[in-house]
Amino acid sequence: MTSTVDGRVARGARTRAAVLRRAADIASVDGLDGVSIGRLAADLSVSKAGVFAHFGSKEDLQLATVQAATERFLAEVWVPASAAPEGLARLVALYDCWLDYSRRRVFPGGCFFFGTAAEYHARPGRVRDALAEVRRRWLEAGAGLVAAAQDRGELDPACDPEALAFELDALGMAATLDDQLRDDAGAYDRARAAMVARLRAVATTPHPALD
Repeated sequence: MTSTVDGRVARGARTRAAVLRRAADIASVDGLDGVSIGRLAADLSVSKAGVFAHFGSKEDLQLATVQAATERFLAEVWVPASAAPEGLARLVALYDCWLDYSRRRVFPGGCFFFGTAAEYHARPGRVRDALAEVRRRWLEAGAGLVAAAQDRGELDPACDPEALAFELDALGMAATLDDQLRDDAGAYDRARAAMVARLRAVATTPHPALD
């Protein structure tokens, strides 16, 4: 009996993961409003009831999709960047991994958060709040790595960590926009060159991560 229940739980978890992965892919192209129970059921060849059983409402599905997309983003960007040495090397690795994530189209429509933020920025509610929280954490992560590099004496202590993280983020966002809207993949190289130049301007000494 226990093995039967365990099997059902495992199948349910696999179905939920597949639904949310597909939902995030759809949302990156058509927005979170483009995600529906019927479309997911058709795409995954499962029943609508099988999909609906995992989510109480469309908003719950959207919120779960944001969480699933966040987990994929962390796996593609934060985890590999965290393997770099602490300090400036890790800061550079974070933005390199981010540019690579967007360039590779981990989500078919490009950066999941770029598109969904534009979709929900003026629509108050739980979905907007969830997207805003992801962005807050992203900017805080960048600022935290700037501060860590300052603590190691690698960046000018007078530099404002939040302002520098904002500038680096702006360059990456511009590259994402040009790639997605103008099919200009070279924007990532220009963005990285600008990031490196900005970091060199506040580095206390030459650093191999900025070569």
